[in-house]
Amino acid sequence: MAIRIDGKVVSLAVKERVKQQILENGDTPCLAVIIVGDDPASRVYVNNKKKACTETAIRSLEYALPPETTQDELLELIDKLNADHEVNGILCQLPLPKHIDETAVIERIAPDKDVDCFSNRNIGKLWTGTKVFEPCTPAGMIELLKYYNIDCDGKHCVIVGRSNIVGKPMAALMLEQGATVTICHSHTRNLSEITRQADILVAAVGKEHFFSADMIKDGAVVLDVGINRGEDGKLHGDVDFAAVEPKVSAITPVPGGCGPMTIAILMQNTLTAYRLQNQ
Repeated sequence: MAIRIDGKVVSLAVKERVKQQILENGDTPCLAVIIVGDDPASRVYVNNKKKACTETAIRSLEYALPPETTQDELLELIDKLNADHEVNGILCQLPLPKHIDETAVIERIAPDKDVDCFSNRNIGKLWTGTKVFEPCTPAGMIELLKYYNIDCDGKHCVIVGRSNIVGKPMAALMLEQGATVTICHSHTRNLSEITRQADILVAAVGKEHFFSADMIKDGAVVLDVGINRGEDGKLHGDVDFAAVEPKVSAITPVPGGCGPMTIAILMQNTLTAYRLQNQ
Protein backbone atom coordinates (compact mmCIF):
# COMPACT_ATOMS: atom_id res chain seq x y z
CA MET A 1 0.00 0.00 0.00
CA ALA A 2 1.40 3.37 -1.00
CA ILE A 3 2.18 6.01 1.58
CA ARG A 4 -0.21 8.93 1.20
CA ILE A 5 2.01 11.96 1.66
CA ASP A 6 -0.06 14.25 3.86
CA GLY A 7 0.72 17.89 3.13
CA LYS A 8 -1.67 19.09 5.80
CA VAL A 9 0.25 17.31 8.54
CA VAL A 10 3.65 18.43 7.27
CA SER A 11 2.55 22.03 6.71
CA LEU A 12 1.27 22.21 10.27
CA ALA A 13 4.65 20.95 11.48
CA VAL A 14 6.49 23.61 9.44
CA LYS A 15 4.21 26.40 10.66
CA GLU A 16 4.55 25.26 14.26
CA ARG A 17 8.33 25.24 13.87
CA VAL A 18 8.26 28.78 12.49
CA LYS A 19 5.97 29.95 15.30
CA GLN A 20 8.17 28.47 18.01
CA GLN A 21 11.29 30.06 16.53
CA ILE A 22 9.56 33.44 16.44
CA LEU A 23 8.24 33.23 20.00
CA GLU A 24 11.46 31.88 21.48
CA ASN A 25 13.57 34.64 19.95
CA GLY A 26 11.11 37.52 20.23
CA ASP A 27 11.15 38.07 16.46
CA THR A 28 8.62 40.40 14.82
CA PRO A 29 8.49 39.47 11.11
CA CYS A 30 6.00 41.22 8.87
CA LEU A 31 4.61 40.15 5.48
CA ALA A 32 2.93 42.62 3.12
CA VAL A 33 0.51 41.06 0.65
CA ILE A 34 -0.71 42.98 -2.40
CA ILE A 35 -3.81 41.93 -4.35
CA VAL A 36 -4.96 43.80 -7.45
CA GLY A 37 -8.53 43.30 -8.62
CA ASP A 38 -11.25 40.96 -7.45
CA ASP A 39 -10.29 37.53 -8.79
CA PRO A 40 -12.08 35.02 -6.50
CA ALA A 41 -9.25 32.47 -6.50
CA SER A 42 -6.70 35.17 -5.66
CA ARG A 43 -8.87 36.34 -2.76
CA VAL A 44 -8.98 32.79 -1.37
CA TYR A 45 -5.18 32.50 -1.62
CA VAL A 46 -4.63 35.85 0.07
CA ASN A 47 -7.03 34.98 2.89
CA ASN A 48 -5.20 31.68 3.43
CA LYS A 49 -1.88 33.49 3.61
CA LYS A 50 -3.24 35.94 6.16
CA LYS A 51 -4.58 33.04 8.22
CA ALA A 52 -1.18 31.33 8.12
CA CYS A 53 0.45 34.54 9.33
CA THR A 54 -1.88 34.57 12.32
CA GLU A 55 -1.06 30.92 13.03
CA THR A 56 2.68 31.57 12.98
CA ALA A 57 2.79 34.91 14.88
CA ILE A 58 3.76 36.82 11.72
CA ARG A 59 2.24 40.28 11.31
CA SER A 60 0.46 40.67 7.98
CA LEU A 61 -0.45 43.76 6.00
CA GLU A 62 -2.91 43.64 3.11
CA TYR A 63 -3.02 46.12 0.25
CA ALA A 64 -6.18 45.46 -1.79
CA LEU A 65 -6.03 47.58 -4.93
CA PRO A 66 -8.82 48.11 -7.47
CA PRO A 67 -8.54 46.37 -10.89
CA GLU A 68 -7.94 49.68 -12.66
CA THR A 69 -4.75 50.30 -10.65
CA THR A 70 -1.99 51.35 -13.06
CA GLN A 71 1.39 49.71 -13.25
CA ASP A 72 3.06 52.91 -12.05
CA GLU A 73 0.78 53.05 -9.01
CA LEU A 74 1.60 49.44 -8.14
CA LEU A 75 5.33 49.99 -8.56
CA GLU A 76 5.09 53.09 -6.37
CA LEU A 77 3.51 51.00 -3.61
CA ILE A 78 6.25 48.38 -3.93
CA ASP A 79 8.91 51.11 -3.67
CA LYS A 80 7.23 52.33 -0.49
CA LEU A 81 7.21 48.83 1.01
CA ASN A 82 10.82 48.23 -0.06
CA ALA A 83 11.81 51.31 1.95
CA ASP A 84 9.76 50.36 5.01
CA HIS A 85 12.09 48.69 7.51
CA GLU A 86 9.11 47.23 9.37
CA VAL A 87 8.13 45.17 6.31
CA ASN A 88 10.29 42.07 5.81
CA GLY A 89 8.52 40.27 2.99
CA ILE A 90 6.52 41.49 0.01
CA LEU A 91 4.18 39.28 -1.97
CA CYS A 92 2.19 40.42 -4.98
CA GLN A 93 -0.57 37.92 -5.68
CA LEU A 94 -0.58 36.61 -9.25
CA PRO A 95 -2.11 36.78 -11.77
CA LEU A 96 -2.22 40.55 -12.20
CA PRO A 97 -4.59 42.39 -14.55
CA LYS A 98 -3.46 42.14 -18.17
CA HIS A 99 -2.41 45.79 -18.39
CA ILE A 100 0.30 45.24 -15.75
CA ASP A 101 3.65 43.63 -16.60
CA GLU A 102 4.13 40.84 -14.04
CA THR A 103 7.86 40.59 -14.69
CA ALA A 104 8.36 44.30 -14.03
CA VAL A 105 6.45 43.98 -10.77
CA ILE A 106 8.36 40.93 -9.57
CA GLU A 107 11.71 42.51 -10.39
CA ARG A 108 10.76 45.71 -8.52
CA ILE A 109 10.49 43.85 -5.20
CA ALA A 110 13.75 44.13 -3.24
CA PRO A 111 15.60 40.79 -3.46
CA ASP A 112 15.85 40.48 0.31
CA LYS A 113 12.05 40.90 0.58
CA ASP A 114 11.21 38.58 -2.35
CA VAL A 115 9.80 35.81 -0.16
CA ASP A 116 8.16 34.11 -3.15
CA CYS A 117 11.67 33.73 -4.63
CA PHE A 118 10.45 34.72 -8.09
CA SER A 119 13.00 37.38 -9.04
CA ASN A 120 15.80 36.74 -11.52
CA ARG A 121 18.40 37.50 -8.86
CA ASN A 122 17.04 35.00 -6.34
CA ILE A 123 16.49 32.31 -8.95
CA GLY A 124 20.06 32.87 -10.13
CA LYS A 125 21.29 32.40 -6.56
CA LEU A 126 19.28 29.20 -6.33
CA TRP A 127 21.07 27.74 -9.35
CA THR A 128 24.53 28.87 -8.24
CA GLY A 129 24.23 27.47 -4.73
CA THR A 130 24.16 30.87 -3.00
CA LYS A 131 20.43 30.97 -2.34
CA VAL A 132 18.75 33.18 0.22
CA PHE A 133 15.23 31.85 -0.26
CA GLU A 134 13.74 28.78 -1.92
CA PRO A 135 10.64 28.99 -4.16
CA CYS A 136 7.70 27.99 -2.00
CA THR A 137 6.07 25.14 -3.92
CA PRO A 138 9.28 23.28 -4.88
CA ALA A 139 10.74 23.77 -1.40
CA GLY A 140 7.50 22.44 0.03
CA MET A 141 7.89 19.25 -1.98
CA ILE A 142 11.43 18.79 -0.69
CA GLU A 143 10.09 19.23 2.84
CA LEU A 144 7.52 16.50 2.18
CA LEU A 145 10.20 14.09 0.99
CA LYS A 146 12.35 14.79 4.04
CA TYR A 147 9.44 14.38 6.45
CA TYR A 148 8.69 10.93 5.03
CA ASN A 149 12.40 9.98 4.92
CA ILE A 150 12.39 9.57 1.14
CA ASP A 151 16.00 9.74 0.00
CA CYS A 152 16.63 11.53 -3.30
CA ASP A 153 20.35 10.83 -3.55
CA GLY A 154 21.18 8.90 -6.70
CA LYS A 155 17.52 8.68 -7.72
CA HIS A 156 16.20 9.62 -11.15
CA CYS A 157 13.75 12.49 -10.79
CA VAL A 158 11.57 13.26 -13.82
CA ILE A 159 9.84 16.65 -13.72
CA VAL A 160 7.06 17.18 -16.24
CA GLY A 161 6.57 20.93 -16.56
CA ARG A 162 9.11 23.72 -17.07
CA SER A 163 7.48 26.74 -15.44
CA ASN A 164 9.56 29.30 -13.59
CA ILE A 165 7.45 28.76 -10.48
CA VAL A 166 7.60 24.96 -10.18
CA GLY A 167 9.42 22.95 -12.86
CA LYS A 168 12.71 24.81 -13.24
CA PRO A 169 13.35 25.59 -9.55
CA MET A 170 12.33 22.05 -8.58
CA ALA A 171 15.08 20.79 -10.86
CA ALA A 172 17.62 22.94 -9.01
CA LEU A 173 16.48 21.70 -5.61
CA MET A 174 16.48 18.06 -6.68
CA LEU A 175 20.00 18.43 -8.06
CA GLU A 176 20.99 19.83 -4.67
CA GLN A 177 19.54 16.68 -3.08
CA GLY A 178 21.78 14.49 -5.24
CA ALA A 179 19.15 13.35 -7.74
CA THR A 180 19.69 12.92 -11.47
CA VAL A 181 17.12 15.21 -13.08
CA THR A 182 15.22 15.08 -16.36
CA ILE A 183 12.85 17.92 -17.28
CA CYS A 184 10.06 17.11 -19.74
CA HIS A 185 7.55 19.46 -21.34
CA SER A 186 5.01 19.80 -24.13
CA HIS A 187 7.63 19.23 -26.85
CA THR A 188 9.13 16.11 -25.24
CA ARG A 189 8.98 13.05 -27.46
CA ASN A 190 8.13 9.62 -26.08
CA LEU A 191 7.08 11.13 -22.76
CA SER A 192 5.75 7.86 -21.35
CA GLU A 193 9.06 6.12 -21.92
CA ILE A 194 10.80 8.78 -19.85
CA THR A 195 8.26 8.96 -17.03
CA ARG A 196 8.42 5.18 -16.63
CA GLN A 197 12.11 5.58 -15.75
CA ALA A 198 11.38 7.94 -12.86
CA ASP A 199 12.12 6.95 -9.29
CA ILE A 200 10.51 10.27 -8.35
CA LEU A 201 7.94 11.85 -10.66
CA VAL A 202 6.91 15.50 -10.31
CA ALA A 203 3.68 16.14 -12.21
CA ALA A 204 3.19 19.82 -13.02
CA VAL A 205 1.35 20.12 -16.33
CA GLY A 206 -2.03 21.47 -15.24
CA LYS A 207 -4.10 18.78 -16.97
CA GLU A 208 -6.55 16.67 -15.03
CA HIS A 209 -5.57 12.98 -14.79
CA PHE A 210 -2.93 13.42 -17.48
CA PHE A 211 -0.73 10.71 -15.95
CA SER A 212 -2.18 7.22 -16.15
CA ALA A 213 -0.89 4.12 -14.36
CA ASP A 214 0.97 2.84 -17.43
CA MET A 215 3.11 6.01 -17.45
CA ILE A 216 4.58 5.34 -14.00
CA LYS A 217 6.86 2.55 -12.87
CA ASP A 218 6.19 0.28 -9.95
CA GLY A 219 7.41 1.63 -6.64
CA ALA A 220 7.90 5.21 -7.80
CA VAL A 221 7.31 8.28 -5.62
CA VAL A 222 4.77 10.66 -7.18
CA LEU A 223 4.48 14.36 -6.33
CA ASP A 224 1.37 15.83 -7.95
CA VAL A 225 1.39 19.63 -8.16
CA GLY A 226 -1.65 19.87 -10.41
CA ILE A 227 -4.82 21.58 -9.18
CA ASN A 228 -7.62 21.21 -11.71
CA ARG A 229 -11.33 21.85 -11.24
CA GLY A 230 -13.13 18.85 -12.73
CA GLU A 231 -16.57 18.65 -14.29
CA ASP A 232 -17.76 17.27 -10.96
CA GLY A 233 -16.79 20.58 -9.33
CA LYS A 234 -14.05 18.92 -7.26
CA LEU A 235 -10.30 19.47 -7.35
CA HIS A 236 -8.22 16.86 -9.15
CA GLY A 237 -4.53 16.45 -9.74
CA ASP A 238 -2.52 15.83 -12.89
CA VAL A 239 -2.24 12.17 -11.84
CA ASP A 240 -5.06 9.62 -11.98
CA PHE A 241 -4.76 8.98 -8.26
CA ALA A 242 -7.09 5.98 -8.02
CA ALA A 243 -5.29 4.14 -10.81
CA VAL A 244 -1.75 5.09 -9.83
CA GLU A 245 -1.82 4.71 -6.03
CA PRO A 246 -1.82 0.86 -6.00
CA LYS A 247 1.47 0.61 -7.92
CA VAL A 248 3.62 3.35 -6.31
CA SER A 249 5.45 3.54 -2.98
CA ALA A 250 4.30 7.06 -2.06
CA ILE A 251 2.00 9.66 -3.60
CA THR A 252 0.55 13.08 -2.80
CA PRO A 253 -3.24 13.40 -2.97
CA VAL A 254 -5.02 16.41 -4.47
CA PRO A 255 -6.14 18.32 -2.55
CA GLY A 256 -4.10 18.00 0.64
CA GLY A 257 -0.70 17.09 -0.78
CA CYS A 258 1.67 19.66 -2.20
CA GLY A 259 -0.78 22.57 -1.95
CA PRO A 260 -0.67 23.24 1.81
CA MET A 261 3.13 23.30 1.74
CA THR A 262 3.38 26.42 -0.43
CA ILE A 263 2.01 28.74 2.24
CA ALA A 264 3.97 27.00 5.02
CA ILE A 265 7.25 27.66 3.20
CA LEU A 266 6.15 31.26 2.58
CA MET A 267 5.98 31.69 6.35
CA GLN A 268 9.43 30.14 6.69
CA ASN A 269 10.83 32.48 4.02
CA THR A 270 9.30 35.49 5.78
CA LEU A 271 11.10 34.58 8.99
CA THR A 272 14.33 34.08 7.03
CA ALA A 273 13.90 37.53 5.48
CA TYR A 274 13.37 39.11 8.89
CA ARG A 275 16.52 37.57 10.31
CA LEU A 276 18.62 38.54 7.30
CA GLN A 277 17.45 42.12 7.60
CA ASN A 278 18.07 42.24 11.34
CA GLN A 279 21.47 40.62 11.66
